[in-house]
Amino acid sequence: MKTERNQISNQITEGVIWKQLLFFFFPILFGTFFQQLYNTTDAVIVGKFVGKEALAAVGGPAATLINLLIGFFTGLSSGATVIISQYYGAKKQEDVKKTVHTAMALSIAGGAVIMALGFLFSGAALRAMHTPEDILAMSVVYMRVYFTGVIPSLLYNMGSGILRAVGDSKRPLYFLILSCLANIVLDILFVAILHMGVAGVGIATALSQVISALMVIVALRKTEDSYRLYVKEIRFTPSFLHDIIRLGLPAGVQSTMYSVSNLIIQSSVNAFGTDTIAAWTAYGKIDGIFWMIMGAYGVAITTFAGQNFGAGKYDRIKKSVRICMGMAAMTSFLLSVLVLTGGRIFFHMFTDDPDVIAVGLKMMRVIAPSYVTYICIEILGGTTRGCGDAIPPMLLTALGICVLRVAWVLAVVPLRPEISTLAFSYPLTWAATSVLFLIYYLRGNWLKRCRGMMR
Repeated sequence: MKTERNQISNQITEGVIWKQLLFFFFPILFGTFFQQLYNTTDAVIVGKFVGKEALAAVGGPAATLINLLIGFFTGLSSGATVIISQYYGAKKQEDVKKTVHTAMALSIAGGAVIMALGFLFSGAALRAMHTPEDILAMSVVYMRVYFTGVIPSLLYNMGSGILRAVGDSKRPLYFLILSCLANIVLDILFVAILHMGVAGVGIATALSQVISALMVIVALRKTEDSYRLYVKEIRFTPSFLHDIIRLGLPAGVQSTMYSVSNLIIQSSVNAFGTDTIAAWTAYGKIDGIFWMIMGAYGVAITTFAGQNFGAGKYDRIKKSVRICMGMAAMTSFLLSVLVLTGGRIFFHMFTDDPDVIAVGLKMMRVIAPSYVTYICIEILGGTTRGCGDAIPPMLLTALGICVLRVAWVLAVVPLRPEISTLAFSYPLTWAATSVLFLIYYLRGNWLKRCRGMMR
């Protein structure tokens, strides 16, 4: 319906900027909260009902490898989100339609490839990361079960990205809440009642992903707007696939570089033993509070910039960046205080082992105070990508985070082999990369180049 379409679009391209950013931001934030709850539930239940070895198996090396594969596709699919938001803002309905169907075809094909890779190479990859023998078998089981549900997972992520691209951040939230509740119930059933261990966690996750995929597909099928999904029309349109890859591949490569650097860090963590792996896993869930909020800001500013770029409202993009940076800075400071003051309580949610908690608190005291140093990467990178400038953010991230972080881990950590030395790689690389992004945003002429590339 035209009225529905205009109402959604006007929320982003018109009105008071800070209000519209918040209206779009909060559903994304709550959605990422439930996504984090989704993941944290697995860790809490398996840690409490199975043990710290199972906690390390689900959240340690296995999670890092899963994030490597899923992260690449998520980055690749972000190209579709950017293109749809631009076409939607420019009111190019036929281009929106073709991009939607190409994007869904990419989800199915990409999911099949990732599932095959996960089944075939999970064991070899875990061994290459020096995964301890006491968690190796459980990690392999968890990964193989998890990958059975990867196609529905990618369909949900792509479908929810399509909805957000057109300004609808509420329905993805509702779907994620229902899926999260299903995951909690299934976790309790398979792990606490049926005692299926890490396999039960994987089955619960896979079934929950099927539920979320079905809901988002129904939503796309029922809309009367230009982004309506027709199952028979799901196919690759070469020109639109090229545009998706042109914008999404740099983001996918960037995500992969993040994951590769995290793999190297995870390998270093593994060398400290199971207690440290369990602590790293638990802290990763606590740290997820920060990442879910920054991710919500990033999605909000990317869609906001994309639609306003398509509508030709360039001054509105710059104003939104200043407002979003201020909100992100304030949020980062509050989160640092929250995590530092409640650290011990948070760790007790996952384990009562005093050695694991002690190691986790050491990590937390190094990383949590420096959250604010990350915000330029998320906000400025999201803005430039939303306008179609994808390669420079990838290169800045590769240099400032990935290369510098790996160099620190390989050159400095062996000289002082402590978990605090390893953890310091995060604030160091965040600060360096934020400086690079600030310089590029202020002096890079990126907006002029994007305007030249717009169809």
